[in-house]
Amino acid sequence: MAKNNNKEAVKAQHDKGKLTARERIDLLLDKGTFTELDELMELDSVNYDLQQKKQPGDGVITGYGKISGKPVCVFAQDFTFMGGSMGEMHNIKIAKIQEHALKIGCPVIGLFDSGGARIQEGVNALDTGGRIFKNNTFASGVIPQISVILGPCAGIAVYSPALTDFIFMTKKISNMFITGPDVIKTVLGEKIDFEGLGGPLVHNEKSGVASFIAENEKECFQLVKLLLSYLPQNNMENPNFIPTNDKPDRLNNNLAKIVPKDPKKVYDVKGVIEEVMDKNTFLEIQPLYAQNAVIGLARLNSNTVGIVANQPQVLAGCLDINSSDKIARFVRLCDSFNIPIINFVDVTGYLPGVDQEHNGIIRHGAKVLYAYILL
Repeated sequence: MAKNNNKEAVKAQHDKGKLTARERIDLLLDKGTFTELDELMELDSVNYDLQQKKQPGDGVITGYGKISGKPVCVFAQDFTFMGGSMGEMHNIKIAKIQEHALKIGCPVIGLFDSGGARIQEGVNALDTGGRIFKNNTFASGVIPQISVILGPCAGIAVYSPALTDFIFMTKKISNMFITGPDVIKTVLGEKIDFEGLGGPLVHNEKSGVASFIAENEKECFQLVKLLLSYLPQNNMENPNFIPTNDKPDRLNNNLAKIVPKDPKKVYDVKGVIEEVMDKNTFLEIQPLYAQNAVIGLARLNSNTVGIVANQPQVLAGCLDINSSDKIARFVRLCDSFNIPIINFVDVTGYLPGVDQEHNGIIRHGAKVLYAYILL
């Protein structure tokens, strides 16, 4: 995709506190490593005078490069072209880079900034969108898939991130929803704004859709790089070994201070994790969601490990519907990518209550058993 010469569109993007697609790729990848693919692809639909609007690249940049010296594939939607809408060629480009990532066995990172399907292209846009979802499904548990939401992500656009391993959102600019506030108001008479409907806090605290929340795009990309440092390139490899210089035989004298002798007293299990794992290596995943369970990645003797822990500070560490889903999904991820799991168990059982029973605690709780049994 040629450099964007639409200065007004670029200015509008910057005025919203957002970077352009190419600026994002430059910030994410190692300098000078990006190779762009399908740069000149254009839409071929003749519906609704679309030929008058077409541009090389069709609103998405795709290609491959390196992060910390390791290969990755990436695509970045360009909101300055037709709102980043997903048309036939746009979707084909994304599908092709997904398939390339699968072929060479490397992570694929999607930078999302799209209003959804390009409705002028009708069923062709939806059909090729289905190819993206198929690739997400085939890649699940085979290569790491990371979605970074950097603007609106609506309608058809939200389903691909939901099929990936991790979703990053950034404050003030990220939104995810199936239908927007205007549609909800028209159909149901409910009034809500974009932030309240599908903002970063909503999906990190309430829905559990997102894995991480960042203050800005720069911090978000640093988090992505940190996460990748814990993961293998694919399911045939082991995770990265990164020396931490933390002695494996050091004593954990602080544990006696963190965990009280009285079993009825609460404590913060994160203090236990920080004490046992290599120092300053614990990366918590979904820290704001279902906080009665703690999950994340860390290093032990410089090797990547997964952490599953009950949190006595919240609901006495018991399991409920949301924490069961959180744990089960993470355990299956670790199993897929050869990451050993360490469990910190201090649990009173499953949360009792009519709401829990009626909303399927048996079904959701069984997901935890299923995930562990398959290890």
